[in-house]
Amino acid sequence: MTSTFRPDVSSSPCMLGERNPDIIQQEPAPQSMALLNGLSRVFGIRLNDKQDTPDTRFLGDLTRLFYLQRVDAEAQMEKHDTPWANVYLIQYGIMRLFREAPSGKVAVHHFFTEGDMVWPVFGRSRTVRNTLCLTTVTPATVWVADFAAFRAAIQAHGEGLWPQFAMALTEELAELTSMREFRKHTMSAKERYQLLLEEYPELVKRVPDNQLASWLGVVPATFSRLKTGAKKY
Repeated sequence: MTSTFRPDVSSSPCMLGERNPDIIQQEPAPQSMALLNGLSRVFGIRLNDKQDTPDTRFLGDLTRLFYLQRVDAEAQMEKHDTPWANVYLIQYGIMRLFREAPSGKVAVHHFFTEGDMVWPVFGRSRTVRNTLCLTTVTPATVWVADFAAFRAAIQAHGEGLWPQFAMALTEELAELTSMREFRKHTMSAKERYQLLLEEYPELVKRVPDNQLASWLGVVPATFSRLKTGAKKY
């Protein structure tokens, strides 16, 4: 089907460059609103117009701790043998959590994407015995805060708030890790690859194959064969 362009019936967006008085110009939302919305999702708090409630004061105290950072792909955010310093709220991009053996072999444990909050879940990672590394996979825009200050701010708003928050993410990561280990022992590489395509289509599009191979528990050559085989069907 073909169409003919007619200026007399063009839609209003075509007049944006003319500053037409009939078009309402909307100011873009400030970056701080993206942070506020992200924190409200993480903590399960519904935003409203009321300014002086325990929830709004809580979110306000947290937002003051964060600053915006834009980083390139493969930027090292946290490294092993160093106490994990910060908490991250991802506005855009992907990060990977992994361990690296002295031999250079890498084991990818988890990928974090837009809207995820990343922080040192395990007590050991907050010490010099930390074995976890955190690196960006893609260029990323992240909100960053000092972890100790972040935890203290949550604790200041209620004795049970920190354990409640910490337990939710700890359980989620533990469940995902145990399920992935179970699949490694009970499913073939082909079956695991098929589940990867079904459950994480965005990661398949945006994450390099060698990193997906490590996460899946196969060598890059095997991953390449699985990818080639899947395209035949």
